Amino acid sequence: MKKQTRGIVILLALAALWLALSAQYTLNEGQKALVIRLGAPVDVDDQPGLKFKLPLLDSVQYYDTRLQMLAPPPEQIILGDEKRLEVETYTRYRIADTLRFYQSLRSEEQARAQLTQLVSTSLRRELGKAPLTDLLSARRASIVQRIRQEVAARARPLGLEVTEVQLHRADLPLETSQAIYDRMKSARQQEAKELRAQGVEWAQQIQAKADRDRTVILSEAQRQSAIARGEADARANQILAQAFGKDPKFYKFYRSLQTYRQSLSDSAPTLVLSPDSALLRDFKNGPAGAKP
Repeated sequence: MKKQTRGIVILLALAALWLALSAQYTLNEGQKALVIRLGAPVDVDDQPGLKFKLPLLDSVQYYDTRLQMLAPPPEQIILGDEKRLEVETYTRYRIADTLRFYQSLRSEEQARAQLTQLVSTSLRRELGKAPLTDLLSARRASIVQRIRQEVAARARPLGLEVTEVQLHRADLPLETSQAIYDRMKSARQQEAKELRAQGVEWAQQIQAKADRDRTVILSEAQRQSAIARGEADARANQILAQAFGKDPKFYKFYRSLQTYRQSLSDSAPTLVLSPDSALLRDFKNGPAGAKP
């Protein structure tokens, strides 16, 4: 009998201990606790520490109230100018209203799925009205701002506070990038051909102008040299005429020396002449009228 009593006491003690432990729960920093009694939320607690609830009747649902990041997979979007763009976004959010969050979404997995859908819908709506040039200019910031505002407004009734939506990456699809690269390459090659053809044309023009200027310069130089040579010859003939008039014998002797110089310079190393040659007369006698 004592053993049965002892067993009952032990069971009652264990039950009391279990009930005591079931009536307690711990709330950490950065968490909120939603106390649910028989399926209905009855209390929201956000103060960290040891808390109490009704055993068997109450259950506790914990939610992280810190900023969280959502990074869904990239998706292709058709822009306003019919170009395809592969966009990757990230979103920062937190659970702002625990009770509303529980009533609308229940779990964080469901919240992430719903928020992913909201971001995708807003992204397609805004980017579907914008051309690619807007995303490459300062207007991109205003587009992203409108997306964030729309997502935040639609997430607020779900108990979520969206603080940031950003375009992490926005690239053209591989096939589109290759097509654009091919078009750019073809355009650059065509431009290079046009520049080469223009360069050849300019080179021909420069060469023609240089040849024309060379011909003009040479012609002018030859004309001026011919004038100078004619004036020099006229001056030389004038001087010779004056010399001949002053001393005809000396002029004749000077002409003989010029003849000797030209004859001897054009002859071979050895020149054979007869003793009575007229060419040697001045070498024998000297100038006409000179004293012996």
